[in-house]
Amino acid sequence: MTGRRTALRRLAGRWSAPLPAPPGALRRGPLRPDGFPSRLRSTRLTSQLGVALGVAFAVCFLTGLLSHLIQHPPGWFRWPARPVGLYRFTQGLHVATGLATVPLLGAKLWSVYHHLFRWPPIRSIAHAVERASVAVLVAAALFQVIGGILNIARWYAPMPFFFTAGHYWVGWLAVGALLVHIGVQLPAVRGALGRSVVESSQERLSRRGLLGGVAAAAGLITLTTVGQTVRPLSGLAVLAPRRPDVGPQGLPVNKTAHRAGVRALARDPAYRLVVTGPGMRTDLDLAALRALPQHTAELPIACVEGWSATGQWTGVRLRDLVALVGVDPDRATVLVESLETAGRYRTSTVGPAHVADPLTLIALQLGGEPLHPDHGYPARLIAPNRPGVLQTKWVGRLTVRESS
Repeated sequence: MTGRRTALRRLAGRWSAPLPAPPGALRRGPLRPDGFPSRLRSTRLTSQLGVALGVAFAVCFLTGLLSHLIQHPPGWFRWPARPVGLYRFTQGLHVATGLATVPLLGAKLWSVYHHLFRWPPIRSIAHAVERASVAVLVAAALFQVIGGILNIARWYAPMPFFFTAGHYWVGWLAVGALLVHIGVQLPAVRGALGRSVVESSQERLSRRGLLGGVAAAAGLITLTTVGQTVRPLSGLAVLAPRRPDVGPQGLPVNKTAHRAGVRALARDPAYRLVVTGPGMRTDLDLAALRALPQHTAELPIACVEGWSATGQWTGVRLRDLVALVGVDPDRATVLVESLETAGRYRTSTVGPAHVADPLTLIALQLGGEPLHPDHGYPARLIAPNRPGVLQTKWVGRLTVRESS
């Protein structure tokens, strides 16, 4: 037992023991003792920026996790149909916070990057592990922010992977690394935030001035982009990658009928909407769909990229179509299939809460006119409080199942 304790002490000593110092001849450029003369950088400044960045990352992570659960729901997860604009709010908040993170992350990295050049670069094995964990955090944070910007700009060429999966898993990596970093740095942060600092008059820019500039930059980015979600501010959204009122019938389009390869199928006179249940099937052409009771609903298209726009949709309630095949709409789940032959989102599952909701439609019209082909002609799903990628266009088949 004594020998084991001695071995553990030796191991702990090696873990924190100083490593041999590198040659002094390497201390050039930024490695000089006076390589970073500014006194503006401080533990207090870094801590204040870190708190703001931590709050922004937490909001982004939680709203992004919610969006992922809605799109890929595990068995225990339930997402309600009301309030109608809840997803519009949470995803708009996700993107707006992510964009506001850009100046926060830039300022935070500026405040600490001189630590990269501390001498010696590695003081012990423990210090090497700590620096490696910080490298993981920085890499994950940059990946999330830069990847998110590329996604809302719909520029996927620099990302040779499925963005949604990469963004989701690296998000967990970033949060895990952030929690470890907070645990290590918490004593220093508490100490820095708990004491007052007298600012040097020799600096051209004060700490408060820097923080004010970062806050102003984050506010300006938010003001000039959030209009893609908050319609009253749309006139100020000069930096937003999408304008919610630009597109066929006044709504934006992510995937056109041509790109989906459905133009011919959508305009085929032989088109039928096939509705199947446990023991019944009905085929409805456009005339039959238009002959069923029509209902109109004001519902938003809320895209995962942060933009949203409200349209006036008219069509047949999904619950009425479910009833045609003898299933109770209050206890039904519907698999909606597009005329598309391929694609990650050619199908979507509508749970009981949305099937039962009278606002869930198989829409035939938008703004009182037949759907434009790019908006899903001849028929599309539109339901309250769902991501746009789940509002299936060019619907060709509904498979109804009874929920247990």
